[in-house]
Amino acid sequence: MRASDKAYAALREDIIEWRLAPGTVLAEVEQSERLGVSRTPVREALSRLSAEGLTTAAGGRGVVVTDISLEDIDELFELRETLEGKAAALAAERGDPSVFEKLHAELLRAPEMLNDSDPARHDYYALVGRLDEAIDQAISNSYLAQAMRSLRVHLVRVRRLAADDAERLHAAAAEHAAIAEAIAAGNPRLAEAATTLHLHRSLSHVKATHTPHK
Repeated sequence: MRASDKAYAALREDIIEWRLAPGTVLAEVEQSERLGVSRTPVREALSRLSAEGLTTAAGGRGVVVTDISLEDIDELFELRETLEGKAAALAAERGDPSVFEKLHAELLRAPEMLNDSDPARHDYYALVGRLDEAIDQAISNSYLAQAMRSLRVHLVRVRRLAADDAERLHAAAAEHAAIAEAIAAGNPRLAEAATTLHLHRSLSHVKATHTPHK
């Protein structure tokens, strides 16, 4: 891995996981020492992160991690509904039903993953990630898939702002199962509707339990 790729991957993960909170100044010297690379790769990494909207120039402060406000969340979900609704419909038209039948069965068992032995919900979110990947592959539209991958970076950050309560996670698992089931059935209108319902409920939950990071 090139030094710039290493720096980019490390900084990106730290931002997404909130180890680098909004407003954190990302000084080249400090980050190069922390990551064990020279300043040039860090500068290249920061440029890529700025292009993704994860960092921004802040006048005399240099480059800082961007914030996520409630207004930002509304805008992200407006875009998400447009992109993911269309993607679910296309997946229902173009995807392999057997792939989504298997995912549907796994998602029905997802509540078993939501226990205290995995407080970070790694297994559950990995399963949801596989549903996303299956949809990306099924739509056969590289531009739409890339747009959704770029959007998901910010959605992972948004997820950290909401209370991670068991009731909402169980409901979300059922909603994901419904999306997979509709795609497997080859019903684009139902797949889009199931996606819209999931996003509406997710947005309501995020806004109701939003906790700004200091």
